[in-house]
Amino acid sequence: MSAPTSEPPIRIAVVGHTNAGKTSLLRTLTRRVEFGQVSEQPGTTRHVERIDLKVDGRAPVQFFDTPGLEDAVSLREHLGRDTEATDAATPPDRIRRFLGGPEARGVYEQEAKVLATVLDVDAAFLVIDAREAVLPKYRDEIELLNSCARPVLPVLNFVQSEASREPAWRELLSAYGLHVLVRFDAAAPFIGAERELYQDLGALLPQARRQLTAVSEALALEADVRRGSAALRIAELLIDAAALRRSVPGAQVASAGQRQALIGELQKTVTAKAQRCADDLLTLYGFRSGDADEAALPMVEGRWSMDFFSAEAMRDAGVRLGKGAVVGAAVGVVADLALAGLSLGAGAALGGAIGGVVSQGWGPVGRKLGNLLQGVQELTVEDRVLQVVVAWQLALVRALGTRGHAATGRISAVASGSYEAMIQAAEPARSHPEWEQADGGLGALRARWSEQPERQWAIEQVAVLVRGAIES
Repeated sequence: MSAPTSEPPIRIAVVGHTNAGKTSLLRTLTRRVEFGQVSEQPGTTRHVERIDLKVDGRAPVQFFDTPGLEDAVSLREHLGRDTEATDAATPPDRIRRFLGGPEARGVYEQEAKVLATVLDVDAAFLVIDAREAVLPKYRDEIELLNSCARPVLPVLNFVQSEASREPAWRELLSAYGLHVLVRFDAAAPFIGAERELYQDLGALLPQARRQLTAVSEALALEADVRRGSAALRIAELLIDAAALRRSVPGAQVASAGQRQALIGELQKTVTAKAQRCADDLLTLYGFRSGDADEAALPMVEGRWSMDFFSAEAMRDAGVRLGKGAVVGAAVGVVADLALAGLSLGAGAALGGAIGGVVSQGWGPVGRKLGNLLQGVQELTVEDRVLQVVVAWQLALVRALGTRGHAATGRISAVASGSYEAMIQAAEPARSHPEWEQADGGLGALRARWSEQPERQWAIEQVAVLVRGAIES
């Protein structure tokens, strides 16, 4: 369900004490890792900055990132000394009188920016660092915000920290009538916290409840689409790596130095493919390319076995030859070669049989057989390497699903688990080196599929298993 298109955007001011995590929260809610400046230094945000929540190409919610409330205690005392302001009709009138005075452009400039913004919006998120002690200055901040007569939704940030003082904060907020609050963590948000935030905001803004519900549902749909796209990208990587095949003259394989160089090149290729996939996943989830650590792949040694005895290879041979008896005889010949190490010169009858099969174009089996007779080995990626590649990408997706866009450390995904079913589902790619792509990426995925329907089908089969692993 998409957000309604006829209603004006809901305007939300994000307020709170200096370094409470206001900009961090907005980065996470809007998935804009580049928004604003996040720093341990106080007072990083000096001006009011608008950032839109984009849903279906429009902005149903507009956020306003405000400077930190730095001197609420002194401002409260100042307002209390202004007898004319005290006699004003309502608290908002007193705030407006202050905003029209010289102090709002002088010593209280930062507070004035915050209060002017709150007066001009539909509601405010009061971001609180739950690790902070509950000091008198926070009571003054809450009273100033309440004077603006706008609904205020407290957002308790950093609640997962061992230093969290959540009970004390709940008690303070309740004392000022702020009984509805949201627990959040801008660096590592809870699953469902975003949905809860918009639902609770709807309770404070009943006139906008339908629009906020539509926003919440649209964001949930976007998350579902992201998981599906991530599964397809990981499946494409697995098919791509399984299809990777390098033909190597036997003399080079026999030389330990040359063999290690060839293996190193293959590992470099696999690592580059895995990193491109990781960067695509980072982009998909709204992070920067290169934010994640690289996978520590094991050394590739290659699959030297006669791996063309697969059902997929036999089906390919059967279609090409059209004669089951011939296929059976040829399989017997190949088995003899594999087990006994026979060469083309072992006998005229055997050589003739092999030549007849190869000449009829027996797909991957013909290629393998021809290479064997010419002393050419085929270097491919081992299953254990594919296991690590898949495990790393899945760990990355899970990490991204619970990582806020305010987190500043590099993403470290620990590869673990066994994904034999996915490796088995990718097995047909072993017989199709033409399925390997020089460049991976989300953008060209559909275009490539239309050119290789068999590859598309294989990716879709693997993607079903990958998505199940993501959601498990």
